[in-house]
Amino acid sequence: MTLANKITITRLFFIPVFIVFAAYYSKSIDLGHEDARLRIAALIVFALAALSDALDGYIARRYNQSTRLGRALDPVADKLLLLAGIVTLSVTNWHTGLPIWFAVLVIARDILIVTGVFIIHYTTGKVKMGPLASSKICTFLQLSCVCWVLVDFWSVEARPLPLEILIYLAALFTFVSGYQYVAEGIRQLREQGHTTPDTHVP
Repeated sequence: MTLANKITITRLFFIPVFIVFAAYYSKSIDLGHEDARLRIAALIVFALAALSDALDGYIARRYNQSTRLGRALDPVADKLLLLAGIVTLSVTNWHTGLPIWFAVLVIARDILIVTGVFIIHYTTGKVKMGPLASSKICTFLQLSCVCWVLVDFWSVEARPLPLEILIYLAALFTFVSGYQYVAEGIRQLREQGHTTPDTHVP
């Protein structure tokens, strides 16, 4: 196994560690004795996981270590890390945190896209679905929301207005990118004739 793949797999192991630190930090708030060390630990683990994404990509390109496993595993690790951040910061009691509806929207979009990919692959045998510009913006904004909450040690009573705006902007692009993926999937199915009735069925 290449070094790049090992780093990617390590990123997957960072995810439960981040969740544990974040959850225990939330518990310390609930118990009335906030332990900032747990918050710092969660921030460090998330930062290391995010930096490992750039590192494994660099090593794979620089030292010719690109593999099919790595190309498949890397985006999965990235998506799971981002989802872990969004969901954890929505359901735990961080001071600013993220709203539950935002996590539900993000999860629903990803489930819709994955389901669509399976349907297209099952019906056509191949999926021609590259990353959209709106999807890249969506990922950047979602990650920005997570990073803001992680580093905002000062907001306690309520979310600052810029964070609220960022959340709604991320939600907008989450919806838009999901809609565009669905529209593209329907277009591909229509081109292959899979949206019209089968004439040979009695």
